[in-house]
Amino acid sequence: MTYARDERNALCDLLDRVGPDAPTLCTGWTTYDLAAHLAVRERRPDAMPGIAVKALSGYTASVMAAMKARHPYPELVGIVRQPGGVYGLARFLDETVNTIELFVHHEDVRRAQPAWEPRDLPAGLDRLLWQRVSAGARLMLRRSPVGVVLHRLGGGVTLGGPRQGPRVEVTGTASELLMFCFGRQEHARVELTGDPEAVARVRSATLGI
Repeated sequence: MTYARDERNALCDLLDRVGPDAPTLCTGWTTYDLAAHLAVRERRPDAMPGIAVKALSGYTASVMAAMKARHPYPELVGIVRQPGGVYGLARFLDETVNTIELFVHHEDVRRAQPAWEPRDLPAGLDRLLWQRVSAGARLMLRRSPVGVVLHRLGGGVTLGGPRQGPRVEVTGTASELLMFCFGRQEHARVELTGDPEAVARVRSATLGI
């Protein structure tokens, strides 16, 4: 088993448990919508550009709607449970590309439920998450209006956002820093220090890939 596979299984188990109408942290999406997104992302490469490019998002939304119309929710979750496209053929690609995607979306469902708590993660997964945060901080924080210094509990510092001007210090575990950098600031268990106005600006900024 890989971390990507572990997260995929845990996410799909949770999707089965909460049902198609449960909320997520993805604005406007239910769990049914999230399952459709994941299925389209892996199985409809023609619709993938619209995930990142706003001008193409209408087509992607139509493909997601068609996916939901074609597959009842339990069936769609079953589709997501099996890696699709190239990820089903090459395990290393699933691990390399999908671990972070699946982790974040697993947390999107978990943290939208009442009384959620952070998970105790395997040390290896924690290290992997920090590696991805360190490597991707500049990209994920490129829209931050202020400089950001990420401090990982247990060791590690990385930077993002503008190089000049005020800075906000953000401290937490690797997983919480990842959720913060992916635009889930209000649902990340992190400590923010700095000028109050700068803290407020980074809290409300559109972060992520």
